[in-house]
Amino acid sequence: MNWRIKYLFLLTSSLLIMGQPFAQTHEIDSLSNLLKTEKADTNKVNHFNDLASALSQIKPDSTLILADQAAHLATSLNYVLGEAEAYQNEGTAYRLKGDYSKSLELELKALEIAEKTGAKKLRARVLNSMGLIYWSQGNYPQAIDYDIKALKIEEENGNKNGIASNLNNLGLVYWDIGDYAKALDYYKRALVIDKENKDNDGIAADYCNMGNIYFDQAGTILQASNKNDSLYKKALDCYQKSLSIAKITGDKQWQAYNLGNIGSAFIHLGDDTKALDYYQQSMKMDEEMGEKSGLAISLGNIGNLYTKNGKYSEAEDYLNRAITLENTLGEKQYLKLFEEYISHLYDTTKRYKLSLEWFKKAMILKDTLFNVDKNKAVTRKEMTYEFEKKEAIQKAEQDKKDALAEADKRRQRIVIWSVCGGLLLALVFAAFIFRSLRITSRQKNLIEKQKDKVEEQKNFIEHQKALVEEQKQLVEEKNKDIVDSINYAKRLQDAILPPVNLIKTYLPESFVLYKPKDIVAGDFYWMWSEATYRNIAGEEVDQTILIAAADCTGHGVPGALVSVVCSNALNRTVKEFKITEPGNILDKTRDLVLETFEKSESNVQDGMDISLVSIRHQQKANSYEIKWAGAFNSLWYVEKGEIKELAADKQPIGKTDNPLPFTTHNITLQKGDSLYLFTDGYADQFGGPKGKKFKYKQLEQLILNNSQFAMEEQKQNLEQTLDNWKGNLEQVDDILIIGIRV
Repeated sequence: MNWRIKYLFLLTSSLLIMGQPFAQTHEIDSLSNLLKTEKADTNKVNHFNDLASALSQIKPDSTLILADQAAHLATSLNYVLGEAEAYQNEGTAYRLKGDYSKSLELELKALEIAEKTGAKKLRARVLNSMGLIYWSQGNYPQAIDYDIKALKIEEENGNKNGIASNLNNLGLVYWDIGDYAKALDYYKRALVIDKENKDNDGIAADYCNMGNIYFDQAGTILQASNKNDSLYKKALDCYQKSLSIAKITGDKQWQAYNLGNIGSAFIHLGDDTKALDYYQQSMKMDEEMGEKSGLAISLGNIGNLYTKNGKYSEAEDYLNRAITLENTLGEKQYLKLFEEYISHLYDTTKRYKLSLEWFKKAMILKDTLFNVDKNKAVTRKEMTYEFEKKEAIQKAEQDKKDALAEADKRRQRIVIWSVCGGLLLALVFAAFIFRSLRITSRQKNLIEKQKDKVEEQKNFIEHQKALVEEQKQLVEEKNKDIVDSINYAKRLQDAILPPVNLIKTYLPESFVLYKPKDIVAGDFYWMWSEATYRNIAGEEVDQTILIAAADCTGHGVPGALVSVVCSNALNRTVKEFKITEPGNILDKTRDLVLETFEKSESNVQDGMDISLVSIRHQQKANSYEIKWAGAFNSLWYVEKGEIKELAADKQPIGKTDNPLPFTTHNITLQKGDSLYLFTDGYADQFGGPKGKKFKYKQLEQLILNNSQFAMEEQKQNLEQTLDNWKGNLEQVDDILIIGIRV
């Protein structure tokens, strides 16, 4: 498989030349001549900065020298804006050189001055550049935060070039996090503005970015189809348009980007020969320009293509060079992809250990770059921006309403004076309305009486509300006391559970998935190990480890109380009665549990189901002797890629009508085989699209599918599957699964 991994910057600068090569050269020459004759004043600072900006994309090192001269001269003249411009130019140069830490330090200095002086244009440019730094480092929430701040300033200033630039940068972030529809919308909006401005470099960037989106959309289609080919052809068309414009403007960096992208498109359209040709053209241009980031991407693309075509030695060489270069640049998103490529190469050539090592490195970087919290942060930033826009619109509408209301008040005053004149005439008719006034007085008295009754009812209701509030506070206090007691009980119950780090000491490759339904649980896990010792000959004697997963009657507080009784019975059986045979342990534990409950005058029917395994490493035979016994809870084990089951006895540890001795099962496992002990909580959990139980059959298949992974990864997969299955439904029981790789 091949992937396209080209990317691009959309730069903004006060004097970045976006025309033909000769126009840029002419501008640079003019500025150089001015510097030779200009006296040491603020104009010379500006010319230093202008020349540094014009050279930033083609000669970052020269930009650093010129910007440093500008900064020193500006400081001596107390010209703070010139000093800030110099810091911004230095920051841009360091960003293009891949030194993001130094770049960010300088951009922050420029931002501080821009904010103090109110220089909005400079502030927008700095924020835009900082957004690109964070994007390059894979810090998407920070990138979108600065992009949105810059966009708001550019919209306030009406700067169309700045708006298009920030729309493109926002598109880059959404492209990286896989929101293709939103990214494409930003790019199309930028393209409209760039075409209005006849900005060829901006148009080239827009077409290239749109091609990237079509390319990645095609990659999300799992099987080849007409729709798949159509999207790759759309991507190819966009890349070719971008390349044509870059050739007209003479921009070699854009040409290199698009040559690599066209190569990736041809891979997916089935033409590897053309793909390799375009990749090699891109690599050659990157080498000529000294563009390390682009060179690393070209090396990675060619290495991956060689893997596909069976040229494994060449593939390994190219991929190692790409990874080495990316390690110096610190661009994590591309380093992750190259690590995936080389893992795929080692897997293809059956060097599985190396393949796994590189795969793990790639996964660590993947977790670093992207998670649920970053998606939430990105969404929150965009929603804040949209809300502020709506708020501004609503304020304008409210101002309009206030103006209309003031006009209405003026009209009302005119009406009032007119009415007053009419009232003077109405005095003539006062005699006629006297009788009406008396009637009104009687009605008023009646209303006052009704008002008094309403007030009495209101006071009664307030009194009832006070009583309800008092009862509510009392219930809350009682509830708090109960919860505090249960939390303290949890501390006591935790004391009977062996610490996970102790389990890891004896069983390094293991996991414990333990999820109580309530604060305390009826499920518990238990472990015992005899000390390692040596015989008379000085040989280390094989050590026995006992570990169990138990499910006591009920859950919550009742289940927790039963778990304390059952855990104590297990401890007494092994430590006090020196019994280590699993079946015999369960027999004795049952006797001790019944003995405890028989002291009660009530007819207690409680007990537990359990899966108990004994593991002994037979060092001479280099194998593992497994002894197991179970009460209702079975044992699963994976041997040579196949999952098998040892069935439990159908009787509990507790009171039963026909108690029988528990059976001890014996098997021998080899290093790398796995054991799984569990209670019924996971299989009984309701969920899924139809709200049904998960069931044992599905759990068995899930464990088998994950058995080749590391134990901690198996635990994470089990937790993720459970969360997805349960959804918004309540957990119905305590959940406990123990996994052990011998």
